[in-house]
Amino acid sequence: MNLLAFSVLLPLALLLHTPAGAQAPAPVVVSGSVPDEATRAAILARTRELFGAERVVDQLSVVAGVATMPQWTQQIHKLLTPELKRVSQGQLRVEGPLVEINGQVDSDEQRSTIVKGMATRLDNAAYTVRDGLRVGTGAQQALDQALANRIVEFEPGSAQLTAAGQQLLDTLLPVLQQYNTRRIEVVGHTDSDGSRERNLVLSQARADAVRDYLVARGIAAARIQTAGAGPDRPVADNRSAAGRTRNRRIEFRVLA
Repeated sequence: MNLLAFSVLLPLALLLHTPAGAQAPAPVVVSGSVPDEATRAAILARTRELFGAERVVDQLSVVAGVATMPQWTQQIHKLLTPELKRVSQGQLRVEGPLVEINGQVDSDEQRSTIVKGMATRLDNAAYTVRDGLRVGTGAQQALDQALANRIVEFEPGSAQLTAAGQQLLDTLLPVLQQYNTRRIEVVGHTDSDGSRERNLVLSQARADAVRDYLVARGIAAARIQTAGAGPDRPVADNRSAAGRTRNRRIEFRVLA
């Protein structure tokens, strides 16, 4: 029996600091399965109320008969609060009894308020809240600003960096050298074209290629870890060419 899975991808922090002429605020992607159309409409209405209708990308599907936790819809509404707007580069995910919040916040106080608030509002003892929030750092902001909403480019369908991709990575080197005691996670992402398995492999290979390029230019290999998320964390609608382009990206996260 499959348990319902639902997630909200929260906006990217770097889009809050873009220069003049940059793209509009990042979309908020709502994806997963819900048991009926009424639940789908209610979740979308609440998300649009929070973030603005023009930013919400609907990737919800209705799966009749999907198993849910007790009072599932009411619990979801208790999670969709204005506190989520304080989270960037993140995701709220509900799968069965697990509620997981990931992303970046500005302070430990915000982190504690968000997580404790979720646990308090979920009045069903069967739910567990997993805290994946991290406090933003100067290093993360510097990396985001150096990246400036640009995408590290690869040759189509491969992990070979283009000349433009290499040039963009070169602009990140001074930041990585400045914060030379910090560890970095490089995460590869793809669009949804093709099989998930192939995209997971490709995204990992691209993250590894970025690491290898940075290491070849003097960044200590021990400072960089990599991951491939494949198509699982879109930031735009995969139904459009522009959306797929945005989803094919490399994410840089400061770990410690």
